[in-house]
Amino acid sequence: MGTLQYCSGSIPSLLKHRVVDSSTSSSSEKRLESGPGFSRVVMAGSDSDNFSKPKIETGSTGYVLEDVPHLSDYIPDLPTYSNPLQDNPAYSVVKQYFVNVDDTVAQKIVVHKNSPRGTHFRRAGPRQRVYFESDDVHACIVTCGGLCPGLNTVIREIVCGLHHMYGVKKVLGIDGGYRGFYARNTIPLTPKVVNDIHKRGGTILGTSRGGHDNSKIVDSIQDRGINQVYIIGGDGTQKGASVIFEEIRRRGLKVAVIGIPKTIDNDIPVIDKSFGFDSAVEEAQRAINAAHVEAESIENGIGVVKLMGRYSGFIAMHATLASRDVDCCLIPESPFYLEGPGGLFEYIEKRLRENGHMVLVIAEGAGQDLLSQSIQSMDKQDASGNKLLQDVGLWISQQIKDYFSKQNRMVINLKHIDPTYMIRAIPSNASDSVYCTLLAQSAVHGAMAGYTGFTVGPVNGRHSYLPFYRIIEKQNKVVITDRMWARLLSSTNQPSFLSAKDVIEDKKEEELSAQMLDEDNYSDDNLENKEVSYTF
Repeated sequence: MGTLQYCSGSIPSLLKHRVVDSSTSSSSEKRLESGPGFSRVVMAGSDSDNFSKPKIETGSTGYVLEDVPHLSDYIPDLPTYSNPLQDNPAYSVVKQYFVNVDDTVAQKIVVHKNSPRGTHFRRAGPRQRVYFESDDVHACIVTCGGLCPGLNTVIREIVCGLHHMYGVKKVLGIDGGYRGFYARNTIPLTPKVVNDIHKRGGTILGTSRGGHDNSKIVDSIQDRGINQVYIIGGDGTQKGASVIFEEIRRRGLKVAVIGIPKTIDNDIPVIDKSFGFDSAVEEAQRAINAAHVEAESIENGIGVVKLMGRYSGFIAMHATLASRDVDCCLIPESPFYLEGPGGLFEYIEKRLRENGHMVLVIAEGAGQDLLSQSIQSMDKQDASGNKLLQDVGLWISQQIKDYFSKQNRMVINLKHIDPTYMIRAIPSNASDSVYCTLLAQSAVHGAMAGYTGFTVGPVNGRHSYLPFYRIIEKQNKVVITDRMWARLLSSTNQPSFLSAKDVIEDKKEEELSAQMLDEDNYSDDNLENKEVSYTF
């Protein structure tokens, strides 16, 4: 692991100094190149480990670009070609065919007048010059992890985008997830083959968890002559994609590796949302509506709906806000307790006395600490490394039944609905279908332009290319001291189940996170005498 040492001084003086890796010899020097209003950390020498470090550009007033890798970073003197889009009749009405090379997208758009400009990402879109000739492209697509609405739509749009925009004819589908690279046959994909697949749920390529034998995967890519790899999956899959990219870079192969983030839970950070989320929320409302009908049709009826959300409660929160029939929403980020003053049981009893029925929505990852206390929980994981959770829907339903049975004050009628696998298996709705198209086309444009080792996604409404490490470093979670959670509490009228100490601690964490985002660790002051370490 190298240490990047910034020499002391202000940004203008920094641009006059070389930056030397203190843990390597002079053959792996780095230097800061300056241009009009910016500086770039440039790798030099033959030490291949250097290329896995982030590409950071800094500019005036605290501007920072967290750039994505490019094939030219490790393969010198690559030829470029004119982009076929300039002759595409579909783009003839577009005023500006190509994205300006200097276009970037800000991570944070709410700022103060004296705030630094902060972190930016490379804007997605077609470039004027491409690094692949259409006839030489041999692309492949793989889907990994759990099912999600929109998978087939993304597959279709990658195939059609490559074919119709760039004239690419050779596209393979990898059958059965990562292990399909070396254990199964491939599926030839053409616009005719994928024409109607967006109308179906699931993935025509099949999927699996685990099976990530990095050496075998890259051997297969190399043996088949594949030079563009499109990997669709969640955070675990993107971690695997990052490792594949590093091995391809180490071997010096001209292969672009592109990640398309897929998680129904919406727990991937930085991007605005992941595809399939809108469809999941819409379908979840059907289950909530059914629970509400059941509950209000009988005396003291309780409808319990368990939704997806292993670590993040976005589906439960948004479905609750959209439904307006929910009396209580429980998510992993918000701890709760069952008995005693202000507890869940007391609130349920109160709502039943007031309304005669209630609907409770619970995310699958909520209350796991309480559940493990009453059920002997084994610390097991699935093939993707996710902790295997106990069924909190069945557990909370039984706990509620036991409580009212012991109290002997009220007879309840409880119905438990678990629509999890029904939601995962539906095709994408209209909103997600459009979103999947934009994701797929942005990924294709990036690959043809020679970018690699990146994930594509919208940041503040603008599609961007993000380095893998920004996607896999943490998970996106509901902030329970944020206004959106406050809106939910106002809608359901449920207690927060938080003590004053919990609120103070959560606010401190949120303020610290916001402060770090403001500073971005790249302000003028922070660049002085700063050491930055990167580990992969």
